[in-house]
Amino acid sequence: MIRRNKLMDLMICKHFKFFGPYMNSMACRCLCLVLIVLLLRVVCVPSFPKLGEFQSQSLNSVFDSPSLLNLDKGVRKDKFLEVPQIVWGLNNQKIAFARACLTARMLNRTLLMPKLSASLFYKEVDRLQPISFDKVFHFKKFNSLCNGFVRLGRFSDLSNRTEPRELQKGSGRKWTSERDLAQLREFREYPEDEVEVIRIVGKNPFLWHDHWPVKDYAKIFECLVLVDEIAKEVERVVAKIREVGSNIYVKRDKFEMSTNSDIPPTPYLAVHMRVEIDWMIHCKKLEQRSNINQICSSKEEILERVGHIDNVAKPSVVYLAVADSLLEDPKILQGWKEGLIPYEKKRLGVWDIYSKHPYLIQSAIDYEVCLRADVFVGNSFSTFSSLIVLERTQRLITTGFTRSCERHTRWDSYAYNILGVGEGPQKWTTDMSASSLQAISYGTSNISC
Repeated sequence: MIRRNKLMDLMICKHFKFFGPYMNSMACRCLCLVLIVLLLRVVCVPSFPKLGEFQSQSLNSVFDSPSLLNLDKGVRKDKFLEVPQIVWGLNNQKIAFARACLTARMLNRTLLMPKLSASLFYKEVDRLQPISFDKVFHFKKFNSLCNGFVRLGRFSDLSNRTEPRELQKGSGRKWTSERDLAQLREFREYPEDEVEVIRIVGKNPFLWHDHWPVKDYAKIFECLVLVDEIAKEVERVVAKIREVGSNIYVKRDKFEMSTNSDIPPTPYLAVHMRVEIDWMIHCKKLEQRSNINQICSSKEEILERVGHIDNVAKPSVVYLAVADSLLEDPKILQGWKEGLIPYEKKRLGVWDIYSKHPYLIQSAIDYEVCLRADVFVGNSFSTFSSLIVLERTQRLITTGFTRSCERHTRWDSYAYNILGVGEGPQKWTTDMSASSLQAISYGTSNISC
């Protein structure tokens, strides 16, 4: 046994004569052991990936970590992202804007203030009337509220030292989410990252692949504050609704409706009523394609289900957010259950407030009126309704509610297209843990409650 060990010592150490004649066999063994361990570490333990090499399953941690995004010192103010004009409906535009902001965040760049679209043309893009972002939302308040998360800049901030580098968005089925993500990662590495402006060209940001969780979108939406001129218009409409309600002299369990300034504001119910012809055609086709029968709701179904909401004191004012094409239809004001008194823009006497503004501003006013309602009822396949519920859910969370489905709250919301308890509409909150905005952008019957 001793002879065998000596033989091993000789075989191992004969390659290490350069260490000197004084190295004994035990030292030689230890040296070999250290070298073997180092060799195994190199072979078996992979090196850490570079920033642009994280796999998709770790995407959220990449986006959420300021250190990985180099946002520990704030969003860079000397590197910018430019995006195409944002189009379509108000809430499609809000989603597109938020997606552009989050893309800029991933690239650690300031988003150059984009153009929104005041008019609504789905196919004739050349007829879209552009409107500056700061004509609708507060520029400074946005940057203040979203400080350290995302940042907006103006084109006057550019030094124009380098030519913009174009990033062409892919399209079609072959342009997968993985390919889109790989392209974005490429543009946050040298040499693309060195240019002052990256200009994204191609399709509307609403159609870009979605790589961000709902909570990131909610953060952006919280930073969108209407400019003073539009906010005052909202106040006028809400004040008119509450004035009509205060004139309905009734006694309630908690307080008496009167002109007393100490009495809380008159509560109201808002219903986003989608029954116009083009919507009904669209939703019927969608039901056929998706094999879902909980998308369309007739006027009669909406009235019946809203009438069964148990936390609405009666009589109450019901504000109807409806398409302009329905304002001349007296039928939408008929058939409501006793104690629910419906008002749309014209009956309320506020049509003059809306009519002087382009489509986008009208929609922004209606959105805010519905958002402020004590109870909101909408369609879970409508982007307008879905974003309102998202913001109302976010407000619930900030006030400390975590399980709002089990009790009545200040921000109760319902989906009339889904049958709930007691023949009423289904209680509705947004799943804030969702990994993307897919359900909100395109609708779902699988609502949180």
